[in-house]
Amino acid sequence: MLEVAGLTVRYGSLAALDGVGLSIEDREIVSVLGPSGSGKSTLLRSVAGLEPDASGAVRWDGVDLRNVPSHRRGFGLMFQDHALFPHRDVLGNVAFGLRMQHQPRTAIETRARETLALVGLAGFEHRRVAELSGGEQQRVALARALAPTPRLLMLYEPLGALDRALRDELVAELRALFIRLELTIVFVTHDHDEAFGLADRVVVMHRGRVAQHGTPAEVWDRPTDAFVARFLGWNVTEALGNGRVAVRPEALSLSPADGAAVVGETVGVAGVVAGRTFRGDHYLVDVDADGDVLRVAVSVRDQIPELGTAVRVRADAGDVRNL
Repeated sequence: MLEVAGLTVRYGSLAALDGVGLSIEDREIVSVLGPSGSGKSTLLRSVAGLEPDASGAVRWDGVDLRNVPSHRRGFGLMFQDHALFPHRDVLGNVAFGLRMQHQPRTAIETRARETLALVGLAGFEHRRVAELSGGEQQRVALARALAPTPRLLMLYEPLGALDRALRDELVAELRALFIRLELTIVFVTHDHDEAFGLADRVVVMHRGRVAQHGTPAEVWDRPTDAFVARFLGWNVTEALGNGRVAVRPEALSLSPADGAAVVGETVGVAGVVAGRTFRGDHYLVDVDADGDVLRVAVSVRDQIPELGTAVRVRADAGDVRNL
């Protein structure tokens, strides 16, 4: 339903977007993932009609939106800071977009209450925004974006201000809600867990371009280049002797330094432990292999080598991806 073709935004000599092409199908949930400065926020603003310097095409069902102002595109927006009105109660915040559509008062109140119930806030209608927790404010902002029944809902880092446990909980709730309401979603984030947990398809941005897109499983398991691999936490290395390859930390293992370099389908490289980071159920152990640092996930149940220990890093050939 949404088609972006040749979308370009320049700020002087900097190309914030560089000929981006992207299509999003009806009822598809797409996460746009990338580091700061990758172009993901500019992409969202351009689709919304908030980027006056954008060139290229944004089409909905084949209709060019070039001259359609933002408030007439029928798209909903939700931002990280929620942008709630502190002088309005919860119901007043949710009803705001409906009032801008000049709907009848009774229809506005009915729809606002229905939407609050959808996000689990029935009974909160007359609460003040300042009295709400961060998670409750996030739900109010979502209800406000949903109330006008947008044909496309765009979310920019909506969970960024919340703690990790609450974010994990809300990702599951949001996906279930979006599927139940049969919504078309573009979800912009820099967080891997949010992007892969919520999406039907993941789009990875780099320097204003689409570096890779595909299902969460495709992107996670088969990065197409070194940037995507590193961004997703893979080791990118030439130390394993097969040119430049990518391998995930959990696919590597440690063994004594005097072990054989090659055992069956397993290859290994000697190195020295240069760092250790605790991650709850595992440690990330950094091994310096002659200047090439490999990160290895080691279970807390295993013996964690001390700094300076000579070890051999091993990888099964089937877990190594050529780049």
